[in-house]
Amino acid sequence: MIDTHAHLDYSVYEEDFADVLRRAEEAGVMRSVCIATGLESSRKVVALAEQHPQLYAAVGVHPCNAHEEPESAIGEIEALCSHPKVVAIGEIGLDYYRLPEDREEAERMVAKQKQVFRALMEVAERAKKNVVVHQRSSWGETLDFLREYSGKVRCVLHCFGGTVAEAREVLAMGHLVSFTGIATFKNGGNVRAVAAGLQEGEFMLETDCPYLAPEPYRGKRCEPAYVREIAVALAGVRGETLESLAAHTTRVAEEFFSLPSQG
Repeated sequence: MIDTHAHLDYSVYEEDFADVLRRAEEAGVMRSVCIATGLESSRKVVALAEQHPQLYAAVGVHPCNAHEEPESAIGEIEALCSHPKVVAIGEIGLDYYRLPEDREEAERMVAKQKQVFRALMEVAERAKKNVVVHQRSSWGETLDFLREYSGKVRCVLHCFGGTVAEAREVLAMGHLVSFTGIATFKNGGNVRAVAAGLQEGEFMLETDCPYLAPEPYRGKRCEPAYVREIAVALAGVRGETLESLAAHTTRVAEEFFSLPSQG
């Protein structure tokens, strides 16, 4: 299996990083894509990917950090795209969940998010990289971006928590969705319902670690090994074996991120 969305550059992994990688391998999670949230994070995930053969990097600016990045960030991120272990742009997108109450300040932040999102979609198009998209409380405008770049850039909507109809909108444009540990939560029935109705080749697995640890680890630090719990839950609702689900989600991840096939 592949964890397609892990924030392994975070400091919470510094003390036991080798053990985190070992536990992932023991759980059958043989590779992880380390996702950046800003320029410094992009440098860190590339360094991790250089040091560990089972790790790959996605470079980008999380929308909540867009207003903090220097003007030079886009160019520096584009330069990182030439690194052989950089397999995607991400995570980028729009997040309106915690905008400031001050209207003018909120509008400035939204404008900056859109500016950075567009600039990095254009980087992805030039670099011929697929994109990991973050959206929260911004569905309509995020979809507008996906439509604008459909046929130019392929995306995955990470941590998908929408409806079946919303998933179908994304899939109809040639994009993908990805599921986290929310699929194991008691209140994650909508995620399980969406996953149960999708075809092979339409979704991937991720942890979004250190966030969203699946049951029975909920509330603790998440890590790539826990992809296994997500896979077990989804295989159950889909009526297929763990081996089957692991095989087709791995194939999708290999194709989307241009990873070498391991069988």
